Amino acid sequence: MNHDIPRRSPARGGVRGRRLLALLSSAAMLGGCASFTPDGGFSAVERTTKERIGKELQWARGDADLDTISRRVAELLAKPLTAGDAVQIALLNNRGLQAGIQELGITEAEVVQAGRLPNPGFSVGRSRSGDEREIERGLHVNLARLVAMPMIGRMEARRFEQAQARVAMSVLSLAADTRKAYFTALAAEETVRYMRQVKQAADASAELARRMEQVGNFNKLQRAREQSFYASAALQLARAEQAQRATRERLVRLLGLWGAQIQFALPERLPDLPPSPLELPDVEQVALAQRLDVQAAKLAAEQTASSLGLTKTTRFVNVLELGLMRNSSNEGPTQRGWEIGFELPLFDWGGARVARAEAIYMQTLHRAAETAINARSEVREAYTGYRSAYDIARHHRDEIVPLNQRIAEENVLRYNGMFIGVFELLADARTQITSVNASIEALRDFWIAQADLDMALIGKPSLAAAAGPVMAAEAAGAGH
Repeated sequence: MNHDIPRRSPARGGVRGRRLLALLSSAAMLGGCASFTPDGGFSAVERTTKERIGKELQWARGDADLDTISRRVAELLAKPLTAGDAVQIALLNNRGLQAGIQELGITEAEVVQAGRLPNPGFSVGRSRSGDEREIERGLHVNLARLVAMPMIGRMEARRFEQAQARVAMSVLSLAADTRKAYFTALAAEETVRYMRQVKQAADASAELARRMEQVGNFNKLQRAREQSFYASAALQLARAEQAQRATRERLVRLLGLWGAQIQFALPERLPDLPPSPLELPDVEQVALAQRLDVQAAKLAAEQTASSLGLTKTTRFVNVLELGLMRNSSNEGPTQRGWEIGFELPLFDWGGARVARAEAIYMQTLHRAAETAINARSEVREAYTGYRSAYDIARHHRDEIVPLNQRIAEENVLRYNGMFIGVFELLADARTQITSVNASIEALRDFWIAQADLDMALIGKPSLAAAAGPVMAAEAAGAGH
């Protein structure tokens, strides 16, 4: 039995053609929406830097930017370097930071690329059978990518925000490291000056002991004791000078200086202790509200959740393509139409991919919780360290140093009245000098703790114990 095959009306074919054209036009528009931002996302990092630490940031994209930075650095180095100026130089001149800022451009390029549709495919074929010739032409568009475009756009936008957060975090970490290195280098220079005074006192004592032994007023044991203290003082001075060079070089590296720039001047002494310490009863809440690593962990969890939703949506449609078909031959009428191809989920239903996404999501949630727990602990540790360092530095300033100064004044009076000898006076002078040196180290530790606290409130701090020689205790012990 023959059946007539119904013919498609031209009007209906035209409607479908227009629908297909509209779909392709929408795809083209979506692909064209992904574009570069005017500043590559740098303004967000720049704004964060200004709000958190009050310093300017510049992206060195070319020679003109490098020249501007060089002039600004030279201006700041023309005077004794303050802690704030050191941080500003590091943010402008540190090449490692500038390399990190380039991550914005790299990530933005990847985001823009991910937000654009792949180019459509065109195929053409020619076949011949006897005298019959057939030409096939095809146009293919990835329809699955078109369906997923809104989700992909949101995911890539979050990824770019994460890149901005990482760069901002590196900026703030560099600022904290520079501040700590600055106070460490400044304290090392002060320590060298006081250890030179200790060595001078030990040198005078050893020379006097040598002369007194020559005239018979000193025995060998007494002279050996004074000579031992001189040798110890010389050793401690050598260690202090090495610490001075090492801490200064670390600061130089963070500032990105070289050549004649490394001859910058530092102030004569550390800044004074503030009148009172900071009172932060709600320090944990403040840290959780404004720490960048906590915010980044939340953003990562949101992005993973979005990825999980995308996986569930496309689990049954792995490859979905839309194609236009046009066949023509020299023997028959031109054939027009379209075709859709997709995989049948007979063997792989996507369950493994969904399980993996869910596991990654739970992993991200646990890491976000860990970040919050660590943030609470770190800020508590930083704050208690800050308060302890303040109390210790204040005790040195208000109790130990004034007390040793009064003892020294009394001993001078006793020496003038010939109640004590010169060696007792020199030993007392050594004790006073080493107490001042210990006060310098306590003040240095306070300013380092202040930098740690500032960093703990906005990001993950480096809470390593403050490094410093125990020269005061050794020198004081050698004097007895």
